[in-house]
Order: sequence, then C-alpha cells, then structure tokens
Amino acid sequence: MGTATALCVINQVYGCSTNDAGFNVDGGMMLDAGACEALQGDEFIFDVQTHHVNPNGAWREGGGFEGSLATFPQSGCGEMDFVDCFDADHYIRELFVNSDTSVAVLSQVPAVPGDNPLETEEAAATREIVNRLADSERLVIHGIVVPDRGQAQLDGMQALKEEQEIAAWKVYTQFGSWRLDDEAIGIPFIEKARELDVKLICAHKGLSFFGLDPTTTPEDIGVVAPMYPDVSFLVYHSGYELAVEEGPYDPNSQQGVDTLVKAVLDNGIGKQGNVYAELGSTWRFLMTRPTQAAHVLGKLLVNLGEDRILWGTDSIWYGSPQDQISAFRTFQIPQSMQDEFGYPALTDAIRAKILGLSAAQVYGIDADATRCAIGGDDVSLAKAAIEADPSLKRSSYRKQGPQTRREFLRYLKLHEGRPG
Repeated sequence: MGTATALCVINQVYGCSTNDAGFNVDGGMMLDAGACEALQGDEFIFDVQTHHVNPNGAWREGGGFEGSLATFPQSGCGEMDFVDCFDADHYIRELFVNSDTSVAVLSQVPAVPGDNPLETEEAAATREIVNRLADSERLVIHGIVVPDRGQAQLDGMQALKEEQEIAAWKVYTQFGSWRLDDEAIGIPFIEKARELDVKLICAHKGLSFFGLDPTTTPEDIGVVAPMYPDVSFLVYHSGYELAVEEGPYDPNSQQGVDTLVKAVLDNGIGKQGNVYAELGSTWRFLMTRPTQAAHVLGKLLVNLGEDRILWGTDSIWYGSPQDQISAFRTFQIPQSMQDEFGYPALTDAIRAKILGLSAAQVYGIDADATRCAIGGDDVSLAKAAIEADPSLKRSSYRKQGPQTRREFLRYLKLHEGRPG
C-alpha cells in the first residue's frame, strides 16, 4: 500500500491519469490490499546489472570511490561504517530475499585490478555463496577489462575466463576515453573476446563521469556491431544522461538515449540485431519522470524491439530493487503517446521479456528450468518466511526518507531551492 501511494503521488505530480499515463494504480490501493494484485507478479526477473563492494579491500586506501558510495541511498542502512552497507551480505539479502529477482549478473566498476572495490575473484566468491544456497545458477559475473592500459589487460582475459568463469566482459569506454572501434584498443579487445569464445560485451554508455565526449555515447557500438555479428553488445544505461530531458526521437540529438537509437538506425541494425539496450539506473531515474519514461521505452521498443531491451537496476547502490520492479509492473505508455509517436503498448508479454526472458536468452540460461530449481532453495525459503512474517524482515529499503512529520519538514528545509 505504501508503494501504491508513492506511485499515485507521482501520477498526481505529473498530471497523469490511470486511463492515459503513468502507473496503473488508483487511490483505493492506498487504503486496502488491492495494491497487492497490481504490484505483485510471478515473472522470471533477470537483473543484468548489480553491484556490491568489499569493504575491506585495498581500494579504500585511495578513498575516491568511497565518496561516491556515500551519495547512494544504500549508504543509510544503519551500519557504523556506511561502506559495510554495500557488502556481500547486504547484497544477497536485498537482491534475492527482499526483492523478486530470480537471477542476476554481478558487475564491477571501472578500475584496474588491485584497485577495484570488487575484484573479479571476490565477485566469484559471492557467486559461489549464492549458487550454493540456491543449488542452481542464480548469479553470474562479469570480467572487467581496461584495454587502454595495454597488452597485459588482453592477456589477462584468458585467466578471467578459465579461472573465474566469467559470463561476459564489462568495459567503460569513458574510463580512459577510448572507443570500441579504435583499431589500437577496441578492435583488439573484441577480437580477443571472440578468440576466447565469450562473446558478450557489456559497455557503459551514458551516465557520464567526466563530462560529455564521443566516448560517452554508443556511436562506436553502431560501428562495431555489424563488423562482428557473432558478438552481442549490451549497451549499459542505453546512453541515458541525467541532464537530458528525454522526448521523441531527435536524430540531431548529441546526448541521451537518442544517440543509441541513431547508432542503430544509421548502421542498419534492426530488431533482430546484436545490440541490446540495458536499463540499469536509467529506469530508476525515469520512474519518477513518467512522461520521459514513456518516451525512452517507446523509442527503444520501436527501434530495437521487445527482445532487445534488458532489465537492470544497478542495485545494491539504491537498496532493494523491489521498488523498481513494482513500478515497472504497473507502468503503461499512454494511449495518446502511442497514437502520436507510434509507440507500442507495454503489454504483460513485453514486460515479461524485458524483466528477464530476453536476458535469459542472451546469457544462455533456461528460464523455466531455473525458475523450477529455485522454487525451494534456501534463499527462496528465507524469502517465503519473511513474506509470512514481515517482522523478520531486515531491509535498508524500509529506512530511506523521512519517517515523521518533523523529519519531513527538516527534509524540505534542507532541499529548499534544489532541483528535482
């Protein structure tokens, strides 16, 4: 009922009605259990972008990323050392117990080995814990590669595959300002990935770190995807930028999701192509901007198709991803925008593909078999016990935001005059 209330408020703030836009909730759901029917579901949810850190790692000596962590909601979980809020224990609980996530990919942030908040070996250890509890494959991991740092990075890819059994590669072209179509950096990296027969490349595009430059957009994805049709390119964040107000597709736009759409259209990459749009953090920001959310989902559905959009949440940065899941389950593209821009309706079948079925195909995971296997695993039993007795729940998700009128007024005063 609390979630339904929040979504109703978003509808009101943006002038949406349940008949035309926003979230398919109504005022009655704020007061009774009718919210459960609207917000619950049994989809196979495959989150292709999740994170945690090792609070005891050598990376803390530098201190740079620690400051970034302090800005995320999960930092307020209540631990004496806020970095502990992002450890493996919190990750497993928030992702697999306190949300409906079925399977996830554990990813990493841009850093060279030895200075990463989560080294690949540490990610592999978390994977072993989760999969042992589940007695099935509920977690797979990325291997981070920084190819602009030279041949040693490419040489290390074989060990990532053989020793850590990574499922895909993760790269940040903004980190080092390089491009995937760069003949000295990007092309040798792609060739090495093909040689090792791990042909999933996940590239962070959008959500710029250091200001906008050509390496922040998916322009290079459009170039290399036709060159390597046997490689799947997963565009993390879909090119989304917080500073860009998303609207209908503009081929002249130099920022935002339009850059991904342009890269696909300019290079003849259709709905059955090898380019995928990923929604990590993108949906998290857009779900409080329903008109922009409708444009982004509409543009991606029209130009990449329902089989090429992948669910991601960037959790555990934001705590449990359940709020993102619940919001997506109820979201609809307005009929007026369908009529004006040719966007398709966001049907249950399309939602199911985006939430997990399409990613299962990309990663080669049998959704039906996995769903069956996890039905009675230790993680699912813990989740069921909490649903039966909510007093057992330990969730940072419940602690975010002001809890009393006094705290709310203090919040307003602190944020007076700030955007958003």
